[in-house]
Amino acid sequence: QVQFVESGGGLVQPGGSLRLSCAASGFTFSNYAMSWYRQAPGKEREFVAGINYSGRGTQFADSVKGRFAISRDDAKNTIYLQMNSLKVDDLAVYYCNFNPPRTDYWGQGTQVTVSS
Repeated sequence: QVQFVESGGGLVQPGGSLRLSCAASGFTFSNYAMSWYRQAPGKEREFVAGINYSGRGTQFADSVKGRFAISRDDAKNTIYLQMNSLKVDDLAVYYCNFNPPRTDYWGQGTQVTVSS
């Protein structure tokens, strides 16, 4: 069955960096566009970054443009989110899913805390 396992979150000071990973299984990974989403406390889950099936096309939410990068390694069935210049507003649980997301496939996510 389809499964996403996110990792790499943690506590970081404002201005710091983190790299998130999402290991996917249960489907032909290289055929699908993938995205990162996040949910901050008290807010709706939102799109953060997406990458198409070939890896050549990416898109980002305005709030993270120029600070975050998304990539994929089809040999490892994994997508990554490199987060630089982190801000307090980036505090959230980060998830990966298809693009568009499919409700049944949300994983546990990985917590990112930005605090001094």
